[in-house]
Amino acid sequence: MIKVGLMGYGKAGQAVAEVFHADPSYQLCWITRRTTASAGEVHAATGVPVMGLDTTSMGSLLDAHPVDAIVDFSNSEALLSYGEEVRQRQLMLVSAISSYTPEQLQYAHTLGQSTRVLCSPNMTVGINFLILAAKLLRTIAPFADVEILEQHFRGKPEVSGTARKIADTLEVDADRITSLRLGGIIGHHEVIFGFPYQTVRLIHNSIERKAFGTGAVFALGELLKCENGFYTFDDLLMKLVRSQLALD
Repeated sequence: MIKVGLMGYGKAGQAVAEVFHADPSYQLCWITRRTTASAGEVHAATGVPVMGLDTTSMGSLLDAHPVDAIVDFSNSEALLSYGEEVRQRQLMLVSAISSYTPEQLQYAHTLGQSTRVLCSPNMTVGINFLILAAKLLRTIAPFADVEILEQHFRGKPEVSGTARKIADTLEVDADRITSLRLGGIIGHHEVIFGFPYQTVRLIHNSIERKAFGTGAVFALGELLKCENGFYTFDDLLMKLVRSQLALD
């Protein structure tokens, strides 16, 4: 059984905790939050202890409650607070942070010299398959017009990091992204290819935030099969695609 520590206690983190807790391959040992946690605070749905990082260091936390892997759904600044512990203890890392600076992302790459690291701005299997399929279609038909539509809950202020990744992957300008903020939408991404006399739409909807948890479980399971290094979700999916093609 793989022991896991979860960074982040927002809506996504709480949903991810439920998925890991329900999976018999993993033991979710603790959850951290940025603000002070009450004495004896636990995640209501799982009973897993919740700890405030403003009252303890990552080193002390890992000494008292060792884990094999860290799953990060917190914020971009957290990486530097635990990165050296990941390196020295050779902990696996699955990070779902979408807002890393180039410097932070480069730092994450260096951790791959000592352990296994995966970073993805969106942790759902479906959206990463969409990106892979869109990349393939873009290669086949570079002449097609491309538009990207992303929809999220009303309170999300910034352009979706996943939409930005799609634009970067397809080498289209960011002004081809249209953003809508409506009600309580969890996440909708759509890539539209305009051909002469036809269109192709690739669509992904996140129905519940638990989709991020099933993606993180998948990513960590695949990371266990890898050697030390820095990986993206694309790397894991392509490894599976190549294996399937070899069987065919």
